[in-house]
Amino acid sequence: MRPVQIKEGVHWIGIVDWNRRNFHGYSKSPMGTTYNNFLILDDKVTLVDTVAEEFWSMLQCNVAQVLGPDRKIDYFVINHLEPDHAGCLALAVEKYRPEKIYTSPMGQKAMMAHFHYKDWPVEVVPTGSSISLGKRTLQFIEARMLHWPDSMLTYCPEDRILFSNDAFGQNWATSERWADEVDRHTLEELMKAYYANIVLPYSPVVLKTLAALADMKLDIDMICPDHGLMLRGDDVPWVIGKYIEFAEQKPKNRAVIVYDTMWHSTEKMAGAVASGLADAGVSVRIMSMKDNHHSEVMTEVFDAAAVVFGSPTHNNGILPLMADMLTYMKGLRPQNKIGSAIGSFGWSGECTKILTQWIEDMGMELVDPVKVKHVPTHDTYAQCYEQGKAIAAAIQAKLG
Repeated sequence: MRPVQIKEGVHWIGIVDWNRRNFHGYSKSPMGTTYNNFLILDDKVTLVDTVAEEFWSMLQCNVAQVLGPDRKIDYFVINHLEPDHAGCLALAVEKYRPEKIYTSPMGQKAMMAHFHYKDWPVEVVPTGSSISLGKRTLQFIEARMLHWPDSMLTYCPEDRILFSNDAFGQNWATSERWADEVDRHTLEELMKAYYANIVLPYSPVVLKTLAALADMKLDIDMICPDHGLMLRGDDVPWVIGKYIEFAEQKPKNRAVIVYDTMWHSTEKMAGAVASGLADAGVSVRIMSMKDNHHSEVMTEVFDAAAVVFGSPTHNNGILPLMADMLTYMKGLRPQNKIGSAIGSFGWSGECTKILTQWIEDMGMELVDPVKVKHVPTHDTYAQCYEQGKAIAAAIQAKLG
C-alpha cells in the first residue's frame, strides 16, 4: 500500500501483511495484520518505528515516496524492540545514518541485546522527556510491560497524535487505514482477540497506564497503533473505554466448555454439561481442541464467567492438546473465572484431578468435577447436566 498522509506532514508508511496467519508463533491472525510505522516531516525528519525485516525493501520504497531524493531522516524513535517493529532497525541505521535514535531506558538495553551495536547515536528518553523537531514536539511515556519491558508511547501535542505501539492494536489486513471506515463489530472482535492473547496478562499495567495518561490530560485526537486500524475523533474515547473494560475483566453470562476426547465419552459429557448451563440461562460454547487453536479458545474464554475443561485420562495424565491449552491459558492469567472439569477413564482415572489442579492454580472458583469409567450412562449424563446447573448458579452469584 502507498503512504498515507494522516495529518499535515505526518505520514503512515506501514506494511499490510495480507497473508499472515500465525502471529508471533503462538496466536492465529486469520485476517492478516499490518505493521504500522510513521514518518514526520519537520525541521528534523523523524521515523517512528520500523517494520518486520522481510518488508525492508517496501519500507524503503515508502520512505522514498514521501521524502523524495533530497531529504534525509534525522531522527529515529523506537517505541518497542520486538522484531515486527524493529526488525529493519539495523538496516535502516546503516542506510539513513540518523543523528539520534530515541528509545526508553529498557529499550536501550533491549536494543543492545538484539543488535549488539557499537556506535549508534542512541539517546535514552525516560517518561517526561521531550524533544523538538522544529514546529513539533515529541513527548515520551514509558509503558513497561505493555507488553514488553521496553514498551514506550510517543505523543505529539501539536498534532494531538498518540503513537501507541502495540496498545490498541488489532490483527487486520485492510486497504482502509481508519477504524471509522470498517465494520465496528468486526473491529471490536479483533481488538478483543488481540487483547485476550497478547495484552491480557498485563491488565493491571493497562489500567495504571491509562490512569496516568488521564492524569496527564493529554489532548488526543488520534491514536496510531502499530497493528491494524488507526483511530481518530470519537473513536479515541471509545477505544480507551474498551481497553478499560478489557482490563477490568468483568465476566459476562457466558461459559466455554473446552475439551479433547479419545473415544467420544468426554465429548458426550460436554454436551450434557452444556444442556444444564443453557437450560439455566447461560450462553455456552463447546470447543474441541482438535478443531480449535488455543488462541481461538482463549478469545472465547476472555469474557466468559466460567470454563469447563474436559479430557480423558491418557498415560496417567491428560491429552496433549489439553495440556497445551492449560499451559497457554495459565500464562495469560485470566481473572474472575469459575472452573470445573469433566473426563472419562479406563483404569487409572487421574484426569479430573489433574484438571482440577490446573483450575486451582489459575485461581478459579471451583465447581465439583464429574468423571466416568469408559462410557457415560444416563446417570452420568444426569450428573453432567446438574453440574452445568451448578456452574450456572455460581455464575449468577458472581454476576449478582
